[in-house]
Amino acid sequence: MAKQVPDTRNVGKDAMTPEGTVNRAALPAIFNPEDLNALELALRLKDQRAGSTVHILTMGPLRAADIIRDAMFRGADGGYLLTDRKFAGSDTLATSYALSCALRQIGADVIVAGRQAIDGDTAQVGPQVAEKLGLPQVTYAEQILHVKESSLVVRRRLERGVESVETPIPAVITVNSSAPAVRPQNARLVMKYKHAMIPTEIAADPESLSAQLCAKKEYLQIVELTSANIECDEQQLGLLGSPTKVKKIENVVFQAKEAKRLTASDEDINNLMVELIASHTLG
Repeated sequence: MAKQVPDTRNVGKDAMTPEGTVNRAALPAIFNPEDLNALELALRLKDQRAGSTVHILTMGPLRAADIIRDAMFRGADGGYLLTDRKFAGSDTLATSYALSCALRQIGADVIVAGRQAIDGDTAQVGPQVAEKLGLPQVTYAEQILHVKESSLVVRRRLERGVESVETPIPAVITVNSSAPAVRPQNARLVMKYKHAMIPTEIAADPESLSAQLCAKKEYLQIVELTSANIECDEQQLGLLGSPTKVKKIENVVFQAKEAKRLTASDEDINNLMVELIASHTLG
């Protein structure tokens, strides 16, 4: 599982809607950082287990297909975009419900996701998906140490050290940023998958080269799912199925209480060093 998120390094006054949800149109979209760590862990698992494949499942608007293509450029075999206006405004409960419904239909031996998304920082979706699917879960993972016939040995990064645990599979694993960084895009895979599209993109421009290639080559077709394609209760989707409500949004501007303007003169630098030593900032 992966998520396309707004780049929270560029948050401005228009970042939130009046309803208390993220205004995604006002922020550039990126691949959630810890989901990239999770992708690398999944790709390493694929490298160790012959015949295995990696597919990305993401929920979001049509533009979220970009991170599926990004993952394919790095070694993933394909993906599923779960997209529908009925999913809009989902909190972690509604999100995990929709994802778990899709995963029941897709099927997977090992479900890997980032620990948390930078637009929420809750670390709840992965564990909630595991609970809804009735699967064992390993959180804070940073490396798969051993791949056995019916289990995995996973190293977890905890606050005061590490531990190794063995989990039966199928299982859900959430991955820390302490895990290895994702591998770069592969030029050969970029050339192979650069025309990959979802059905909505194909329908928008059926005469394009990408659309014609998708019609001929099944591996270029990214699966598009809506609420109608998964067995779900629509009362548990989107804002309707989200008990979390934002009461108030407030922009906070940080201001320094004291400020000094220094020049590059020897006197100003010496005076600064004396103050820093006296305050025990240095020394």
